[in-house]
Amino acid sequence: MEAQTTSLQTALSQELKHELQLTRRLLERVPTEQFGWQPHPKSMKIGTLASHMANLVGFLEMSLQGPETDVTTFKFPESPTTTDEVLRRFDVNGENIHKALGQVDDVTFYDFWTMRRGEQVLMKLPRAAVARTMVLNHLIHHRGQLSVYLRLLDIPVPAIYGGSADEAPQR
Repeated sequence: MEAQTTSLQTALSQELKHELQLTRRLLERVPTEQFGWQPHPKSMKIGTLASHMANLVGFLEMSLQGPETDVTTFKFPESPTTTDEVLRRFDVNGENIHKALGQVDDVTFYDFWTMRRGEQVLMKLPRAAVARTMVLNHLIHHRGQLSVYLRLLDIPVPAIYGGSADEAPQR
């Protein structure tokens, strides 16, 4: 029996597609009129959290554009101020990362990428770690936060990896 293998790039692309679909369902529920709301003074505002989540996927694309990025010269986009703007940013970043993933091979993920602020190295990671820790794990972490924020605002929480108190799992 012949073993089938899937490239890292293909597996990552499939996982990212699934996680982005789940994340978008949460972001859709963030009310623009509540963007300034925060559950605690030490917590992010819900609009800031949603904007951050919309931008996270861009870090993987950024890492695929070259061996390093200097944040002092990188032009970060303005923060979205409405739910529609968050969703547009999220969708564009999702499309861009899938295009970028289609143009690389597995070897690319073993190469290191450096993020710096001028001379200061903020991080130096293999791109596979950028994909896993800076993007996927980070996005999933904030998705958990956002689901709690929605619950506290009495906004129905969508099913994520199983049902929620508000809806059955997606099939």
